[in-house]
Amino acid sequence: MTVEDAQTSTRWRAYLALGLATVAMIVCFMSWSNFAPLAGELAIKFHLSVSQRTLLLATPVLLGSIMRIPVGILSDRYGGKKVYLILMAFILIPLLMITKVHTYGMLLVAALLVGMAGTSFAVGVSYASVWFPPEKQGLALGIVSMGNMGNAVAALTLPSISTSYGFNMVYYFLMVLTVILAVLFAIFCREMPVDKTKTVTGALAVAKESSTWYLSLFYFLTFGLFVSFTNLTPLFLEDIFRVPQVTAGLYAALFAGLCTVVRPIGGAAADKWRPMQMLQWIFIGITVFAVIITLTFSNQSLFIFGIVGAGLIAGFGNGVIFKMVPYVLQGNTGAVTGFVGALGGLGGFFPPLLVGWIHTWTGSYRLGIVLLALTGLVCWYALWRRFIHGDVHIVK
Repeated sequence: MTVEDAQTSTRWRAYLALGLATVAMIVCFMSWSNFAPLAGELAIKFHLSVSQRTLLLATPVLLGSIMRIPVGILSDRYGGKKVYLILMAFILIPLLMITKVHTYGMLLVAALLVGMAGTSFAVGVSYASVWFPPEKQGLALGIVSMGNMGNAVAALTLPSISTSYGFNMVYYFLMVLTVILAVLFAIFCREMPVDKTKTVTGALAVAKESSTWYLSLFYFLTFGLFVSFTNLTPLFLEDIFRVPQVTAGLYAALFAGLCTVVRPIGGAAADKWRPMQMLQWIFIGITVFAVIITLTFSNQSLFIFGIVGAGLIAGFGNGVIFKMVPYVLQGNTGAVTGFVGALGGLGGFFPPLLVGWIHTWTGSYRLGIVLLALTGLVCWYALWRRFIHGDVHIVK
């Protein structure tokens, strides 16, 4: 084999790993976000209040966020392929449980366990990043992060499957998809290079880096907005504007799809221009669109415009932020991804709970959106104080 043939083979394996890691994440995210597009049906089936619905939507996000840290560390130490396959096998358990439960309490247990599907983000990013040089990682990480598209695919397909074939068929469908992707991943992907001398203590050293926590804060806003609004959009539209479940699911799919598509564009832009400068405008844009949403609760078209606008900017910001992740502590990408991804996931956990509580107290969702605008301003100030006005730099 010539040097050129070897390089071509290496590139092919890299793109195959990137492609299958992305598709596997899409399937995992479909399971992770399965409750949102079916929230109306679940509310009827289990007689749920608004606060119970929002707790159900938030529960998978909790475990899927917290467990990104150890799963990211395991991927760095033992290899992303092994961890991915074990994860997909585990997801089958709660998917099957959901078809058997008859009480709200057991549904919450299944929701907690299916949250492990959200850790696929830490595995996918760790696995995909090792095949590409630093100058191409922004785009590569943006592409693999398009696995977030699973939220959109779930919103687009699951309500129709439930309406046409029954509630349980949704979960049989998800189980079949998961098995198919696990088989493809096992056959066609090779294991990533790992450093088995790494220790958990060494991996946790990323927590000592202040930049890890700043990126976590920024991702708390951008990715948290993506997860929260993907889950809450059907609830908002059904409750405020009386939109049917399937139609609300289509709007949620549009939101999640657009947010995901712009993510690699943000990563590619961060390969060429200064990421921190772009983040200033991202945080300002999120704040502006949040204000627009608060003023349009009586106009469905403008309300949707505000949600989609905020999501597009947040999706772009997700790509920009993850361009910087491999530079925080090189060689521990999985660990940094786990920390940043965990905080970002928690950004999708707390808002639905707050929105549910606020609605219970006030009868309105408006105050929850005001809190989003305030979070945007906090992130902008932290960015300006630390990285724009200050002398700290992650990517030169």
